[in-house]
Amino acid sequence: MKEKDTEGPVSSCSGTATRKWRRVPHREEPDFTRPLLSIPREAEERILGRLSLLYGGDEARKWLPELERILKVYHAYKTPTFEEAEKDFNPEERFSEKDMILITYGDLVRSEGRSPLATLAYFMETADRLRGVINTIHILPFFPYTSDRGFSVTDFKKVDPNLGSWTDVEEIGRRFKLMFDGVLNHVSANSPQIQEMLHGNPEYRDVAIVFRSPDELTPEQRKIIVRPRTSKLLTEFQSIDGPVWLWTTFSADQVDLNYRNPKVLMQMVETLLLYVRKGADIIRLDAVTYLWAEPGTPSVHLTETHEIIKLIRDVLDLVAPHVVLLTETNVPHEENISYFGNGSDEAQMVYNFALPPMVLHTFYSEDTTALSRWANDLSAPSHTTTFLNFLDSHDGVGVMGVKNILKKEEIDRLIRRAKEHGAFISYKSGKDGKEPYEINTTWWSVINMDNSGEEISFQVRRFVASRSIPLVLSGVPGIYFHGLIGTSSDIHGVLESRSKRDINRRVIYEKELLAEVDNPASKLSHIRRQLVRILEIRVRFCAFHPNGLQKVLMASHRVFTVLRVSPDARQHILTMTNVTNRAVKVDVPLEEVGVSWKNWYDLIGKRGWRAKDKVLSVLLQPYDVAWLIPFAELEEMIKS
Repeated sequence: MKEKDTEGPVSSCSGTATRKWRRVPHREEPDFTRPLLSIPREAEERILGRLSLLYGGDEARKWLPELERILKVYHAYKTPTFEEAEKDFNPEERFSEKDMILITYGDLVRSEGRSPLATLAYFMETADRLRGVINTIHILPFFPYTSDRGFSVTDFKKVDPNLGSWTDVEEIGRRFKLMFDGVLNHVSANSPQIQEMLHGNPEYRDVAIVFRSPDELTPEQRKIIVRPRTSKLLTEFQSIDGPVWLWTTFSADQVDLNYRNPKVLMQMVETLLLYVRKGADIIRLDAVTYLWAEPGTPSVHLTETHEIIKLIRDVLDLVAPHVVLLTETNVPHEENISYFGNGSDEAQMVYNFALPPMVLHTFYSEDTTALSRWANDLSAPSHTTTFLNFLDSHDGVGVMGVKNILKKEEIDRLIRRAKEHGAFISYKSGKDGKEPYEINTTWWSVINMDNSGEEISFQVRRFVASRSIPLVLSGVPGIYFHGLIGTSSDIHGVLESRSKRDINRRVIYEKELLAEVDNPASKLSHIRRQLVRILEIRVRFCAFHPNGLQKVLMASHRVFTVLRVSPDARQHILTMTNVTNRAVKVDVPLEEVGVSWKNWYDLIGKRGWRAKDKVLSVLLQPYDVAWLIPFAELEEMIKS
C-alpha cells in the first residue's frame, strides 16, 4: 500500500495549520530482527495497576507478560518510516477544522460490477465536491455477523465477504482517514467463542457471563440494572452440561463478553491493534457503557469499565498514539462526558448525544433558549479532547442525552411531535421502569413533515439550517450518509424486517443517486447546492478549529448565535441560524464579539453587512444561515 497525501485547503491562520495527513502503512509481516518494543517502567507500572484493579495483584502479574507480548508483536509490524512519523506527532494537533466524518454502512451504496466497499470507495472518490470536504469515513461494522445490521459479530478479524475484503478497506484508507467499530461489549450467539464455550471447550470457559439458573439473578438485582432494551436480560442456551442462562444486554443473539476473564480483555486488545494495522485512525468503542456487569449494581459506568478504557488508552499511547478512542454512550449528558476521564487518560472524543434532541427541540419550539444555555456551558476538558457533533445515526436520534437538560414534559412533547412525523420510538428498561431511549427516524423526515404542501426548496432550507448547528459548535462534525443526502424514513423497510431501526438504513443504488444529482429540481440537487456549500466553507476557516474559542450569544430566542474564534485569535466568525419560518432581525453589540470592525461579509449568503453605532444588525430570512467574518480579516486571508 503506497503512501498518499490527502489534499485539502490549507488553514489561513498561523499557529493552527496542520500538516497534510498521509497514510503510512504497516508491514505485511512482523519484523523481529529489529529491536523489540521497550516499555517504559512508568507505563508498565500504570498498566499493572489497572490490571490489579480489575483482577487483583496476583492475576495482574500473571497476565502482564501476555499483554506486553501483544504490544511487542504489534510494534514489530511498524516500519522505520512509521516510527519516524510518530516522533513528530502532537496530540494538540490531532483534530482541526478540516476534520469531517462521514458515517455509513459498507453497503449503503451499491452498484453493479463492484463490491459494496469498492462502490463506497468509488463513490467517495468521484462524488462532486465531497472529496475535498469529507476527510474521514466511519464504516459501521463490516465484519461477518448474524443480526443487528453488523453489531452481532461472529468474527472480529474478518471482513464480511458480502461487503468485500480487507483490501477494499485499505483502499479507502489510502484516500481517507478511517474509523472502525470496536464492538467490545458482545458477540454473536453463533460465534465460535460462544459455541465452543457451550461445547465445553476449556479454552473458552467463562468467555460469557453464565448462570446455571435464571433465579441466580434476583428480582431486586434485575430491577436496578440499566439497559438500552426491554428484551430479556438472561437468555437460555443448551450446553454440554445442560441449560445455561447467558447475560444478553441487547438481544438474545448478542451475548455479553465476560471481562472478568482476563483472556477476553487480551483478545480484544489484540483485535483493536489489528484494526490499527489495517488503517483505523479512530476506534469507536460501541456500547462501552455496559462493558462490566456486576449484579447488585446498575451495571453501567462502573469503575471497572472506565479502567478498561483507560488501559486501552495506555496501550494506544504506547504503540499507536495517533489513534483516537471514541466512546459511544447514549446516556444522560453528565454521564456521557465522564468518558473523557481527566482529559488525558480516557477517550479523546465522545459522541455529543445531547445535541440531536436539543436541535430537534429547538426547531420544533422555534426557540433557541434551551439550546443556547446548554451550549454556553459546553466544553471539552483539554485541548487533546473534543466532541463528535452529530444529528442522526444508523439508529436514529437518541433522547437519553437530554434527560437532565430538558424537562420531562418537553421530552414528551418532542417525542409526540416526532411520532407525528412518522417516527417510531424504542424503549429501554432501568430503575425508573420503561422509558423512551431513541427516536427511530431519518433526520429529513423528523425535521420536515411529509405531505405538508411546502415547497421542496423551503423544506431543504429548514433541513440545512438544522444541519448547520453541529458545524458551528466546537468539535468534529459527523454526518450519517442518509443525513447527508436527505433520505426520507423507510417505513416499508421496517414493515419487512420488523425492526424499527431499519427506518434509517435503506440501501441506495448508485444509479438512483446519479439520476437525482442530474435532476436540478430534485431534493438531492437542492441539498447539494445548499448544504455542501456550507460544508466546503466549514473546512476552510480555522475559526472552526476544535480548540478555538466558542461563545454563545443570547442575541435572540429565534436565532442561534455562536461566535467562533481561531486558536490564534486572528479570525472571528459570527454564526447565526434562524430556527423559525419567519424573518427575524438580530442586533449584536460589537463589544460582545470582541472586535470593533464595522464591515462584515456573510460567507454563505455572499453579502455584506455594516455595523452602526457599534451594533451589527442582520436581517435573516426564514431558516436562514449566516456566517459573518470581518472584511479586514477576510482581506488578511487574501493577502496571505
